[in-house]
Amino acid sequence: MLKPEPPRGRIRLGAAAVLSAALLSAAALAGHATAAQAATAPPAPGTPAPTASAPPAAVPAADPGWTAEAAMRFWTPERMTAATDPSGRTAPPAGLAATSPRPTTTGITAQHFKGLKSVGTIFSKDKGLKGHRCSASVVRSKGHNLILTAGHCVGANSMFVPRYDRTKSAAAQPYQVWAVDKWFRDKAATWDKAKSSDLDYAFASLKPNGRRNVQDLVGANALARTPGYANKVTVVGYPSLPHNPSDQAVRCPGIRTTALSGYYQMQIFCAGMWGGVSGGPFFSALDASGDTGTIIGNVGGFLAGGPDVPTTDPRYNEITYSPLHGDRFFRLYADAQQGRNPDYGPYRQPPLPYTMGSGPTWKHARLMASGDFQGTGHGDMLVVWSDGEVTLYDSDGRGLFTGERRLLPKNSTWTHAATLTAGDFTGSDRFDLLVRWSDGETTLYGDVGTKGLNWAGVQMSKPKSVWKDAVQIAAGRFSAATHVTDLIVRWVDGEVTLYTGVDSGTFGQEHQLKKKNATWKDATLLTGGDFSGTGTWDLMVRWTDGELDTYTGTGASGLGAERRVLNANALWKHDAVMTTGDFTGDHRTDDLVVRWSDGETTMYTDTAATRLGGEQTLVHAG
Repeated sequence: MLKPEPPRGRIRLGAAAVLSAALLSAAALAGHATAAQAATAPPAPGTPAPTASAPPAAVPAADPGWTAEAAMRFWTPERMTAATDPSGRTAPPAGLAATSPRPTTTGITAQHFKGLKSVGTIFSKDKGLKGHRCSASVVRSKGHNLILTAGHCVGANSMFVPRYDRTKSAAAQPYQVWAVDKWFRDKAATWDKAKSSDLDYAFASLKPNGRRNVQDLVGANALARTPGYANKVTVVGYPSLPHNPSDQAVRCPGIRTTALSGYYQMQIFCAGMWGGVSGGPFFSALDASGDTGTIIGNVGGFLAGGPDVPTTDPRYNEITYSPLHGDRFFRLYADAQQGRNPDYGPYRQPPLPYTMGSGPTWKHARLMASGDFQGTGHGDMLVVWSDGEVTLYDSDGRGLFTGERRLLPKNSTWTHAATLTAGDFTGSDRFDLLVRWSDGETTLYGDVGTKGLNWAGVQMSKPKSVWKDAVQIAAGRFSAATHVTDLIVRWVDGEVTLYTGVDSGTFGQEHQLKKKNATWKDATLLTGGDFSGTGTWDLMVRWTDGELDTYTGTGASGLGAERRVLNANALWKHDAVMTTGDFTGDHRTDDLVVRWSDGETTMYTDTAATRLGGEQTLVHAG
């Protein structure tokens, strides 16, 4: 398998775009950084990330005259209303087309809500009175006075407003306003494309308001180490005007994070995270109160929190990044509580957690099959690469892939694997792999998860046999059998055949489901799964025109009822490889994985007979 390439990225300026993708349309938007970030073209795949062009500005010194009272005097209602990030766009530049060869959105959109007492927005006097540009959260501290935000949010004479209410003046805010006393930021931090963008976080101590500290009024959040790239989080922030006309808090609840490959950062796909959410918390859990929780990340990092200058990717404004909180983060946290901001020296990136890689790698994923290869009670995924390497990806049974094992290194033999599928043909409760080779030979490899592939296997058909005309094969439980021992074959002339009771050395009993015909010559991809929830499996077909159908009740008596999932469309013509497995907790083989022509790989969890399931990106195109 080719080594993962470093990601491409664009500067986050606070953009908007509404993109319509045939049959899968939704708003795709995001934005975090300031207008001071200069636009740069994305690096070509394989190009090392550049070093920081300049060190960050010095942390502003504390102003003894800057108090909550001074902040309330300065931030009049008129100034607060006008304090908006001016750098955002409301549409893609002229001529930018939705050219991505796959659906352009996850369909997940940030929700407006009343906000949390422990999360608010930051106003900074030194930002040209455009200070409503970042979010922050109160975190537990000895002094009851600490907030967490992004490193690029540091500004002089700043004010923190918990659960900000735009309808009220600074003096009338429901949880008061709090003047920043001191900032604490890693001196090696950047927010460009350098690896040191992993350090884009900062703390600030707040002066008391009267006799109270902020934590005593609104509570505080716990900080925990980021477990890895794959997490389930709720992200909260305050998008700026004009992209957020109601000027309310938004949240992306219960969303999965994935890796920003090559960086110590994670990412989410969620529409509506406009400029202003920088510094906002990534919650791994919320307390019973609903106003505090456990934080494992903050909006920021690569290009100040997300790619945003469009090139050819219409989803340029949909991604949000966060640094992983590790040893260096907690060192700064401890020092901030003591009022110190020492120099920790050059940044040395820690070992990166596991990631499946990036689109340039996965363009080479030529064949895929799914099944319970290791006897874990849930599915894993096997991939044959264009160079003949074969890899088994371990699923955690909760919708994530957590590791990989090389079954075969790069070799010339497996470049001749023409099509394959997985089933429990030997009845051992561990899946086997059935391979049809380019010369017509067919081989069954039993118990792949334990025995591997470095053996001859069982020959099911000889070279130059009729099986050379088997264009696609898909295993399933289409009869009443306990195990996945049935096989559907689409032949080159359009004939469709079901073999029941396939076993080692025999294809069992043959049933013709369709005589040779012109229509089924256009069946481009096949996969089997329990899409109708009946316990027996259904056949899914992707046609040459992008139409996607299921055939429920497929069995020896026929293909069953045709059910439409997607009408003909241009996007699904780019579905290059697909497989279905049991990767989530419902113990049904209904999680559809698609590898797109640009290498992006997507899982549609809990897919049904007439609709796709929830979209989860496993591998990003960039």
